[in-house]
This record gives sequence, structure tokens and C-alpha cells, in this order.
Amino acid sequence: SSYGEGLFILKPRLSLNLKAVLEGPFDAGNGLMRDSLRVKGLLPIAEPYAALGYAHTGGGGGEATSSAVLAVSGANAIVDWLVVELRDAANPALRIASRSALLQRDGDIVGTDGMSPVQFSVKPGQYHLAVHHRNHLGAMTASPVECSVALRAYDFTGGAIATFGTEGTKDIGGTRALWAGDASSNGLLQYVGEGNDRDPILSAIGGSTPTNTVSGYQPTDINLDGAVRYIGQGNDRDPILVNIGGNLPTATRAAQLP
Repeated sequence: SSYGEGLFILKPRLSLNLKAVLEGPFDAGNGLMRDSLRVKGLLPIAEPYAALGYAHTGGGGGEATSSAVLAVSGANAIVDWLVVELRDAANPALRIASRSALLQRDGDIVGTDGMSPVQFSVKPGQYHLAVHHRNHLGAMTASPVECSVALRAYDFTGGAIATFGTEGTKDIGGTRALWAGDASSNGLLQYVGEGNDRDPILSAIGGSTPTNTVSGYQPTDINLDGAVRYIGQGNDRDPILVNIGGNLPTATRAAQLP
């Protein structure tokens, strides 16, 4: 600042270099997620979570990207939107701020420009970090981590960061992934009973002919291939049964979040 140039007050932003993997589109053979939604032109320009009923906080919500970002191919191609949360260090049930962000095939979580780290306009300090997806179970760091203006890496995929609860992520050949199958977006994988995740898949394809398929950007598209299938190869029903244990249809699996 000076008499001639005035006073400039800069508000620092926390920058997070985050990484996560979604089980549904993950290909263990090459270590990348499939970007079928992008290839088929189904990814929305604007974040979908506010419309799905997610209540953003701390300035988040309404984020939008561009067609140029969605045109990028290769390892940095966009797989889908997800939500990043900062939660209180002492009370992790308390969300301090949230942002909708973009997930690349290699697991990098980036801003809406397709390359920048996810940023928050809150004070530096200790926070629990949580990630959410519309049909995968969310996960959160077991302990608070230091978040600051300096860029730090937080990788949910390698096991170096412990996750909250029991089996907060799924081990796929050494890669930790968010559990697939939450078609009802209620934080619980359920195969039978009221509010289960199987019935919405059948309803999405018409409800009467299980061999039908439907295309689009659907919460019932568990493997994110751009089509909803109830039976047959690549169907969206089987991952739910597998992830609740595979043997007991009445079993459930809950997101490990407070």
C-alpha cells in the first residue's frame, strides 16, 4: 500500500490438491476411470448437486464449467462432478464450507477450469476433508488435516490418509475407491426393503421389462457408462448386492460420515 496507489487487502484462499476414485467407472487394468459420460456428451455444464437437494454452505453451489473443459481427453478428461467439504476439526458433523468440483480420470479433483486446485475462502487451519458423489458413498478423513494457502496433497486413493469409520473406502487391488451403488442418494447401500437402491434402477428403465435400458445422466447409472441397465453385462444392480456383502440381501452399507 502507499499514498499514491491505495490500500490493497488480499484475502487468501485455501488450495487443496485432492485425489479420489469412484468405484463405478474405475478400470483396475489401467488405473483410470472411464469418462463415458463425457464422451457421450451427457455431463452437465452446471453442477448437479443443488438440484438434487444438497445444501451447499460457505459460498459453494452454482459452479459451472465450460464445453472446452469437457472437451479435454486422456488422463485429465472429466469423469463427473462431485462435492468437496471442509468440516469442523472438533465436530466433523459440522460442515464449514463446500464446493462442487470436477473429477478427472486419474483421480485428480480440480476446479471448474479443469486444472486449478479446489479453493475455499475460509481461514487456514485444521479441517476434516470429505468428498461426496451423487451415487457413491462419501468418505472423510479420520482426523483433521492442515489446510492452508500453500498447496498440499490429500490422496484418498492410496491409503496414506486414514478415513473416518470402518471401511470408509473400498480396496480395489490396492486402490481405495468410493463405494458404488447409492442410487437413492441417501448415504446407504440397500438392496431390499423400503428406500432400497435396486428399485429406482428398475423404475428408471420402465419398471416392467427388466431388459430395457435408458440413456442419460442418471443417478441410477451406477457404473457411469451413460446407460441404466437392470440385468445383463454391465448392469447397475449387481454392484449394490456385491457391496453389501453379496450373500445376504437384507444387509446394508452406510457411508462412514458423522
